[in-house]
Order: sequence, then C-alpha cells, then structure tokens
Amino acid sequence: GLGERLFTSSCLVSLVPLGLQITAVTCSLQCGIMWQLLLPTALLLLVSAGRRAEDLPKAVVSLEPQWNRVLEKDSVTLKCQGTSLPEDNSTQWFHDGKLVSSQDSSYFIASVTVNDSGNYMCQTRLSTCSDPVQLEVHTGWLVLQASHWMYKDQGDRIHLRCHSWKNTPLHKVTYLQNGKGKKYFHQNSDFYIPKATPKDNGSYFCRGLVGSKNVSSESVNIIILGKKWSSASPVFLPGYQVSFCVVMVLLFAVDTGLYFSVKRNIRSSTRDWKDHKFKWNKDPQDK
Repeated sequence: GLGERLFTSSCLVSLVPLGLQITAVTCSLQCGIMWQLLLPTALLLLVSAGRRAEDLPKAVVSLEPQWNRVLEKDSVTLKCQGTSLPEDNSTQWFHDGKLVSSQDSSYFIASVTVNDSGNYMCQTRLSTCSDPVQLEVHTGWLVLQASHWMYKDQGDRIHLRCHSWKNTPLHKVTYLQNGKGKKYFHQNSDFYIPKATPKDNGSYFCRGLVGSKNVSSESVNIIILGKKWSSASPVFLPGYQVSFCVVMVLLFAVDTGLYFSVKRNIRSSTRDWKDHKFKWNKDPQDK
C-alpha cells in the first residue's frame, strides 16, 4: 500500500502505486551519492531480491586516448563501463570525490587545463563505484606518454610517445634513459621496447626540435618489477639430485650403524680378553 517500505542492505525502496506501477528506489552506494530511481515493478526484483551493494559489479573507467599524461589544450574522453538499466544508462562521474556529471557513460573534456588533473571515478545505476583513474595535465612543449609506468612481468612491451603541444610538428626526436640516448628518429615516432627487462628500469624523457627550438619533456620513471623468487617459495631439486641425496642419507645411516656395531663388538671382545687374562694369571697361585 501507499507508504509501504522495503529495506535491503544497500537501498531504501518505496512502493508508490501510480497506475502503471512505479517503484522509487533510493540507493546509497560507494561513491556516497544518493540515487533516486524510478523503476518498473518488474525490475524491483533485481534490486530488492537480496542484491547488496557488495554483490553489484564494479564499474571500470578507461581513457581515450589511453594516455594518462597530457598537455593543456588536449582533448580527453573518459569512458565508464558498468551495468545499467535498458531504458536508463545514465552515469555519475566524480572528479576528486566531487560529482561533475550524471548524464552520459562518456565524460568528454574538449580542452583540458591543469585544474582537470586528478582522480576520476564513475558509477552506473547497477554498479558500484569504479577504482580511480588518474589524469595528469602538464604545461610545456612536450610530455612523455607511456602505456604503463610500472610492469609486473618481464617480457611486457613498453610503448612510449613524445607528444607535442597542440600536436605541433616535431623532428630530430631522441628518447633518453637515465640521461643517455636510447632511440633517435628524424621525424617524431612512437618508441617501442618489445620485451621489458630489468635493464629497462630508469628515468626517461624525450627531446626534439619545434622549428629551430630545442625542447624537452619532464622525466618520468619506468619500473619493471619482474618475477622474483620468494623466500617462502618451496625449492624443488632435479630428480638426479634427489636420488643422490637419498643414497647419501642411506649410506650415512648404514655407516653409522656399522660404526656403533663394530664399536660394541670391540668393547665386548676387550672385556672378554681381560677376563680371560685375569683367570690365566691366577691359576698358578691357586695350585
């Protein structure tokens, strides 16, 4: 009836009979914003039938282009992937925890400024808040961009890009690692390291010519963690080493057994010899 309320762990659901049965649902999810939804009664089952906030899928934010380091005046598009209702795919966008949009699944910034730097998160109607994605807006002529700045496994491909302000033509481009030239291009090109190894760790930047002006980007660290043996990891020996160890243990056991057996026999023989000698010395006196 009117005013009847149902409670779940994540939503407060009010049933309001309005001819075409409509259900108003107010949800407080991870982003800390109250959502007021108008759902057909049939969809109420999806929300109120034991669907807790922690059971909902997490939204995911991605950047297009993929670079998280950009220059002022660049255009940036953030996209949100999350579960939505068929008739309602509205998305909430948060910049450093503040709501900035609640409309489209894409958040477009036509000309970024330094103030647009920060962490971005999104949330759809039927998803929890995404993990934050950091956007860095820099000033200057050049910025070094990379697909990733940290690599967990050796063998991953590193993709570097020397990006110029407003895509100004750039030539005689050099990519440098720890202050030493690593790759040179007469015309600006992306630089790829096919398989990352620990020797690729270090500080990187790029430089080139804009007209006749020599310009450089800020340096950025690239880290390749690689796979290392853990001190707690079990150590497995090759088969021949295992066999050798088993044989040595058996030989040691047999040798130890023989040692104590011989020692026991020697003691016993010595004792018998002493007793015999004592009796032999006493016999003449007894006669």
